Amino acid sequence: MSIYYRPIVQTDPCRPQGALPVAGGWCWFSHAERIERGGARSLVPLTCIPPAVLHAISAPRATIAGLTWDAPRLMGILNVTPDSFSDGGKFNAPEAALARAAAMVEEGADILDIGGESTRPGAETVPDDVEIARTAPVIAAIRAGQAVPISIDTRKSAVARAALMAGASLVNDVAAFTHDPGLAALTAGMGAPVCLMHAQGDPKTMQTAPVYDDVLLDVYDFLADRIAVATAAGIPRNRIIVDPGIGFGKTPDHNLALLRGISLFHALGCPVLLGASRKRFIGVISGAEAAADRAAGSVAVALGAVMQGVQILRVHDIALTKQAIRVQSVVIGIEGLKI
Repeated sequence: MSIYYRPIVQTDPCRPQGALPVAGGWCWFSHAERIERGGARSLVPLTCIPPAVLHAISAPRATIAGLTWDAPRLMGILNVTPDSFSDGGKFNAPEAALARAAAMVEEGADILDIGGESTRPGAETVPDDVEIARTAPVIAAIRAGQAVPISIDTRKSAVARAALMAGASLVNDVAAFTHDPGLAALTAGMGAPVCLMHAQGDPKTMQTAPVYDDVLLDVYDFLADRIAVATAAGIPRNRIIVDPGIGFGKTPDHNLALLRGISLFHALGCPVLLGASRKRFIGVISGAEAAADRAAGSVAVALGAVMQGVQILRVHDIALTKQAIRVQSVVIGIEGLKI
């Protein structure tokens, strides 16, 4: 029987003696939800949680791509594509991409995520050479003028290699090495950290009736398996970030289940990334049909994730998200949270 422990994450200044930090960060927990797959769920104290799980949840995360995790970090989205769901065609010209990168850094982005292939629902696969031509020159130009960490949003070894050679700091693979198994060895060989994301199916078909036994536990098990694949390829766990993949082969209800239970992923012992910005489920909830009209809903989701100890928020709206987190942290009294 598989058993999981989801920390009940708290931020209140009135912290009980013996409570542990979540990932060494700004949140704490004194209890967890014990989940039996297909069985009972119950609230248990720390004394009922296996020591290895307690350590995985509470231990500070190692610095990755120059980023520390004492506060939430903002990953700015820069799609140099003609067809991404929110900003397709806006920044695929090199000058526009560089201007947008500079603006996001000025607004407070901690890392930039450069993508040359749309992975929106229904998207077609882009040839390697086209994706490289879109991304590598932009990365090199940003690196020439900025010290900000850069991630390459790709599923492909050739694209990742070109991006890392151009100055990228991290590989962000929405397929978690399932699209191109050689990407694991390439990432390990070049000493790069990686973000492993869950997706059910490929972008072209992923929103065609996705089904799970238990979406939260199924995604957790997938990521645990992909971490094992990455470490076997030579990528240490302390260079791995995990992402539950909001909107990638999920219905709105699946997305909500993942957001409500996202603290479970701290038990994997890796920083957690959330990419929910402007996604369709926010429009379903709010009635905002256009992606550009979902900024407020996106900030609401980001704030909820921060309250669950999520370390990285992949967002379009850097300044709005940063301001919201800064004000919230002061209002609720989280000491030392500087963003």
